[in-house]
Amino acid sequence: MVRIDLSGKRALVMGVTNQRSLAWGIAEKLHEAGAELAFSYQGERLKPILEQLTQKIPDRRLYPCDVTREDELKALFADLKAAWGGLDYIVHSIAFAPRAAMEGRYIETRREDWLTALEVSAYSLVAVAREAEPLLSEGGGIITLTYYASEKVVPKYNVMGIAKSALEASVRYLAYDLGKKGVRVNAVSAGPVRTVAARSIPGFMKMYERVASIAPLKRNISLEEVGNLGLFLLSPLASGITGETVYVDAGYHVMGMDLESEA
Repeated sequence: MVRIDLSGKRALVMGVTNQRSLAWGIAEKLHEAGAELAFSYQGERLKPILEQLTQKIPDRRLYPCDVTREDELKALFADLKAAWGGLDYIVHSIAFAPRAAMEGRYIETRREDWLTALEVSAYSLVAVAREAEPLLSEGGGIITLTYYASEKVVPKYNVMGIAKSALEASVRYLAYDLGKKGVRVNAVSAGPVRTVAARSIPGFMKMYERVASIAPLKRNISLEEVGNLGLFLLSPLASGITGETVYVDAGYHVMGMDLESEA
């Protein structure tokens, strides 16, 4: 088994809400590989949870950061520059849409809800990359979390599917912009995992069960599998990969029809 050694590397993980977060699965793998970690959180209510979750990670740094506020983004990266001097990796796992925008028909999406979803879930990656660019080292990387609804209709995912489409397009354009300094940008498209965010999607459990019945591996994925892919994409093992959306969904995205599960 190949062991990835990221000793001496520094990573910022954005979007951990609890131990089931996809970002936490990736953070654990980065920690096991020896990387030094910083975390950002949105809202003071999440600080105690993150403090408890990360208490065994030595020298970890915690920052409040609302990605819709430019002053907070600038303060975050200014402090990281002062503390670390530079940065190697970023894990962007930030998304939000008002529940009302996911309960009805997509055609009924309100302008303000559409703009909120796109700003938080897609534009935030652009804003983060812009502030991080001066700190990122050659050979470094950024990964973000996306979902198959960016390509195909997933009922009730609604405006978040549009936001994920914009996010994946941003990955490609950012890969072009940052490639000149040797920084890679990729997206992890994970199958359904029982996270807090996932449970807010109407009909999630029905979706969860359906995916397991159709996917070629006939199961859902684990948080550890998301973490393994995130670690790989950030590590030197993926040095030639950028601008990609890489799936970890037990193969669900390759299926067009499964006659056996319909029988």
